[in-house]
Amino acid sequence: MTRHFLAALAFLSAASMSAPGVGHAQTFKVEKFDIKGDGGTDYVAVEAATGRVFVSRGTHMMVVEGATGKVLGDIPNTPGVHGAGLVTKAGHGFTTNGGDETVTMFDLKTLAVLRQIKVGPGLDGIMYDEPDDKIILTNHSRPIGTLTAIDPKTGDIVATVELEDTAPEGAAADGKGHIFVNNEGKNTMQVIDVKTWKATASWPLAPCEGPTGIAYDKASDRIFSGCNKTSVIVDASTGKIVASIPNGTRVDALGWDPSKKLIYIPNGGEGNVTVVHQDSRDKYTVVATVATFAGAKTIAVDPMTHNVYLFQPERGPAPPPPADAPPPVGRGGRGRGAQGPILAAWFIVIKS
Repeated sequence: MTRHFLAALAFLSAASMSAPGVGHAQTFKVEKFDIKGDGGTDYVAVEAATGRVFVSRGTHMMVVEGATGKVLGDIPNTPGVHGAGLVTKAGHGFTTNGGDETVTMFDLKTLAVLRQIKVGPGLDGIMYDEPDDKIILTNHSRPIGTLTAIDPKTGDIVATVELEDTAPEGAAADGKGHIFVNNEGKNTMQVIDVKTWKATASWPLAPCEGPTGIAYDKASDRIFSGCNKTSVIVDASTGKIVASIPNGTRVDALGWDPSKKLIYIPNGGEGNVTVVHQDSRDKYTVVATVATFAGAKTIAVDPMTHNVYLFQPERGPAPPPPADAPPPVGRGGRGRGAQGPILAAWFIVIKS
């Protein structure tokens, strides 16, 4: 028991739900650690080789030992940071810093900053495309969204692709020369050819609304797209929707454990995770709804330990605005206004 371990050890069963092909109900254990620190959050990323989890905190990136919740380090000066891309074989990590339009390239062992890469506006999503050995960025740039490819060894920008939406979100590669990108605004998925770095197709994702998180399964050649209320499974060769999954709201990522054939969909609106078993290529069964914490909407899965990670700060009441203050203005004209103080910073681990 460490000082960081403040709550939970909540043992959650799948409420007598059993998945075909599994043969028993799915059970999950949840641990919550208060890792302290300032700042809000966006994405979490896990380095499977070490079990370390990189947690975005607004102006810095915390590095946490996944199994224990122990804080191992911190990468400062990442204004408006959204996420991290980790390339173990190159020994490099990258963060997307929306505040100053840069990507921080750092040493994975020492966390020392190696380079600040000027990219441009709208930096948001980031992933490592292992088959093509590229760091991929999805940018909410204007007047049109873009995808940027970076060489993970040098940090050099090697390609920029124009997309059809100003709100591209998750990206996933199939190892066959394609990258799939979810477009949250248009409810589409675009296909990028990595040889030409051009968009070659756009697939409608209805009944999905607001697609964000994404994962590709090589064994079934299926793409999993996390969406608000109804997520979808896509045939990667045709773009056809082959199955849909009921889930919650405020989904901003998706996790996939290929050896256990489990999809994890984080529902920030409800404060839980929908766990789905892949019974076959086109058949999927919800096996559990695991309580986490209200607002936790991004997720990462360690394919080696099978641990699943989320993070969410807990805030107190917001201070009242001054009587003469104008209404807050945010994205789409909707501001969230002032936020209350951070009372705890919950690092959440789901173990199956």
